[in-house]
Amino acid sequence: MPGHNASRTDTSSLTTTEPMPKEPMSKNDPFDPELVRELAQLVTETDLTEIEVEKGDLRIRVVRRIEPVHVQMAAPAPALAAVAPAPQPVAGPGTVPERTRAGAGNPGAVPSPMVGTAYRRPSPDAKVFVDVGAKVEAGEKLLLIEAMKTFNEIVAPRAGTVTAIFVEDGQPVEFGEPLLVIE
Repeated sequence: MPGHNASRTDTSSLTTTEPMPKEPMSKNDPFDPELVRELAQLVTETDLTEIEVEKGDLRIRVVRRIEPVHVQMAAPAPALAAVAPAPQPVAGPGTVPERTRAGAGNPGAVPSPMVGTAYRRPSPDAKVFVDVGAKVEAGEKLLLIEAMKTFNEIVAPRAGTVTAIFVEDGQPVEFGEPLLVIE
């Protein structure tokens, strides 16, 4: 239907209009005030902003005016004093465990190019793409990041050995957050 709008608005300002026929309406015209009331109620009870019905030469259009909504922002809540410790990276044989996700300072860190959900394997029952200690080639698939229902491949920017992995399957990641380190 034309003018469908998914936002709810103030319905107190409904207007009903009939497109002007060539001549003014007379008492003999098939105008049905009950139909206008029903259409107005339908617009009020749904997310529609407009509905139009045509029957023969008569056309009835009911439109809900959308009033702008002014929202006042509340002050942000004070920061909490206690901070949860950052998750530890997945450490494999021969790697030095890191206490935090400080891989961002490492020149071999591979950052997340987007906000999304990281997956280390193509499906829940499949093997991981890479693990700590794996030797990778430039362009080799390292993991997936799901963003807006689209899976994006994250590939190795250079050849080397994976020395640390900072994400687990299904873990949310932020833009620029280190995912793993290739040295």
